[in-house]
Amino acid sequence: MTSVPRRSGPGRIWRLAAWGVALVLIAATALPLAPTDDWWVRAFDFPRPQLAVLLALGVVAALALPGRGRPLRLILLAGLLAALGQQLAWLWPYTPLHTVQTRREENCAAAERLSVVIANLRAGNNGAGPFLEAVRAAAPDLVFVVEVDPGWVRALRPLEETYPHRLLHPRDDFWGFALYARLDLIAPEARHLLSEYVPSARAGIRLRSGAEVGFHGLHPKPPLPGEGTGQRDAELLLAAEAVRQEGRPAVLGGDLNSVAWSDASVLARRIGGLLDPRIGRGPYVTFPTWLPQPLRFPIDHILATPEFRLLTLDRLPDVGSDHLPLLAVLCHAPDAAMPATPPSEVDRQRVREAIRDGREDAARATRR
Repeated sequence: MTSVPRRSGPGRIWRLAAWGVALVLIAATALPLAPTDDWWVRAFDFPRPQLAVLLALGVVAALALPGRGRPLRLILLAGLLAALGQQLAWLWPYTPLHTVQTRREENCAAAERLSVVIANLRAGNNGAGPFLEAVRAAAPDLVFVVEVDPGWVRALRPLEETYPHRLLHPRDDFWGFALYARLDLIAPEARHLLSEYVPSARAGIRLRSGAEVGFHGLHPKPPLPGEGTGQRDAELLLAAEAVRQEGRPAVLGGDLNSVAWSDASVLARRIGGLLDPRIGRGPYVTFPTWLPQPLRFPIDHILATPEFRLLTLDRLPDVGSDHLPLLAVLCHAPDAAMPATPPSEVDRQRVREAIRDGREDAARATRR
């Protein structure tokens, strides 16, 4: 009796390739569930919308292929559906299907308004003209920019006519910043939350109504090959803790190098009692501008405590950087604020561990 040879050829190759791609997509969804700050794991936090689209296409392909009733095919289909469900659970708060977190305010007295622009100007971007024009058009009360070197401070001098209050901290690397304000700044300072290497900004702001609110500007270290996200996560959490401990209305913004739906971002918001205006509205992706919009990520943020409501959230035009500037027009409405939910003991323990790990990572980086 002769045996029937197994079928081979292009069909079998395509099926094996499809299985391989499906398993990679499932693994890319499962890996971020692991409690680790390894960069190659946390990298999968970023492309969740793109992974969701690929998983949806994988489900359609699995349903369209012949032999759907085979056990292995059913297992693969179940894995794809489970991974797609997990991605959608992460993403749906950042769609109009979700209830907004920062409530909208239609009527706000001019004295209670605070408009903020944050931007990563990109070290090496020598064209200040487009950014100055974007700021003139938006006319915000506060401008916070990062990756600012001494050349950028000179290029932004035209802002000083309209923004008489400033905190300038230029650096010749990626960690300089500048804060420009139309409104009075109270005790502005450059701080080092985690290490002497990465600075951040903190200031009080006197609104036109006379109320005082806080501002925290950040640009933590990004996750890079060979380095974990420990320092980034710790700095986010330290700033969030500072917001809660100060006990006053506050805005936290900057290039946080963390997507809105990452575990680090969500935990920082809970710890700081901060609300994300993206929730219930859309992802408002800002980086990188050299990729088509569907492939960009929301890593530039303007978060606020519940004493603020939202009038406008928008991205400004391309200014020659790899980031789009982000604009939020907020309304200070403390009488209408719902109290923030206190963080749980589980969250507090996670924060303590993350800050400890981040400080250890920073100490090791200093010794290199």
